[in-house]
Amino acid sequence: MKTIAFVLLAITLAFPSFSQSKAEKICGTYLVVEKKEVSKVKVTRLPNGNFEGKIIWMQNPNFEDGTPKTDVMNPDPNKRDTPADKIVLLHNFKYDADDDEWGGEIYNPVEGEMYKAYAKFETDKKLKVRGYIGLPIFGRSMYWMKLE
Repeated sequence: MKTIAFVLLAITLAFPSFSQSKAEKICGTYLVVEKKEVSKVKVTRLPNGNFEGKIIWMQNPNFEDGTPKTDVMNPDPNKRDTPADKIVLLHNFKYDADDDEWGGEIYNPVEGEMYKAYAKFETDKKLKVRGYIGLPIFGRSMYWMKLE
């Protein structure tokens, strides 16, 4: 009887860690090509368990006049001086084990707008990131390529 209880306990404890390790799959650095902009975004897990994605590198970090790009369209005036290569794009992303995807919000620095979003792997290295208004059919997808 003790053996059965031990096996059941071990199985019960294994599932959260399995789900947690699947959730961690999104963590890493991605190459993002959006129109003429090429950047790298690093996705990390925050202490609260949510995930965020932050720009860490841009191929063209300066405007044409040579001044550094900043988050000039941000609705929060205190964040408009944030360097473009430090902007947080993915906010409050959480893993949904049932759908094997992450959901939260995505910030579009070109428009200064926040949208609902989800991310789902199409292959081991290709992450589909879709931002939308209301329902996912009213949105736009990007494909991020995982580098690590």
